[in-house]
Amino acid sequence: MKLMRVGAFGAERPVVEHDGVTYDLRPLTDDVDGAFLAADGIARTRTALAAGSLPRTDVAGERVGAPVARPQAVWCIGMNYAAHAAESGATPPEVPVLFFKTPNTVVGPYDEVLVPRGSEKTDWEVELAVVIGRRARYLHSPEEAAAHIAGYTISNDVSERAFQLEISGGQWSKGKCAETFNPLGPALVPADELDVSDVRLTSSVNGEPRQDSTTADLIFSVPYLVWHLSQVAVLEPGDVINTGTPQGVAISGRFPYLRAGDVVELAIEGIGTQRQVLAQA
Repeated sequence: MKLMRVGAFGAERPVVEHDGVTYDLRPLTDDVDGAFLAADGIARTRTALAAGSLPRTDVAGERVGAPVARPQAVWCIGMNYAAHAAESGATPPEVPVLFFKTPNTVVGPYDEVLVPRGSEKTDWEVELAVVIGRRARYLHSPEEAAAHIAGYTISNDVSERAFQLEISGGQWSKGKCAETFNPLGPALVPADELDVSDVRLTSSVNGEPRQDSTTADLIFSVPYLVWHLSQVAVLEPGDVINTGTPQGVAISGRFPYLRAGDVVELAIEGIGTQRQVLAQA
């Protein structure tokens, strides 16, 4: 089962794909958002599918939006793969590194990504994204995290490295919050349908391989991240957590940074693929 949102930006409609057939979710909800997830939306979707109460719908040719609407926060974990920390010239962290992206960076998985004005170092990052389904506050242990995760999707944590590191004043978010800098999707896969302890992540630029790793190389696991963040903040339904990116990005010095006209493709096993064409802002 995969939950998606299709249609024009700001006017997406919720659908669910199951066994190769797509169904309209509007009998259950106006959107896939925090309120829907918090109200057992995934379980209710399964029940409706089993009962045959959702109408089929044709989504051919429609734009695919981000699979969750209006996250109130996009939490981002930096340097969570040891090899990526090394290629960035950093020591692997002893505690999770946290920074933020503004929610309005979130766009669909196939939407255009805009290179900021003055940018010379726009970079790509394939990441497993966690979507929170239940409020998480002061969890007692990582084992409690599972009950608070709605599902998983793909994130491209697009970054402008000069903004992030050279003119940041020490705050990474300056290089993370340009418009279109968080393509998300294409689908939200329920947490109980995907074991993310060892799934493959890949990326390519203009058809040339860049990243190829698995989540088994995460320094801090998904349950640990959710637990840890709940100690320092309240995670709300619909929140997105970008869990970090593996090696193979431009900041390594092995590859050129992105320019208008470049094509970035990302994939995570069990979730799907993304494709973005870069354009000049």
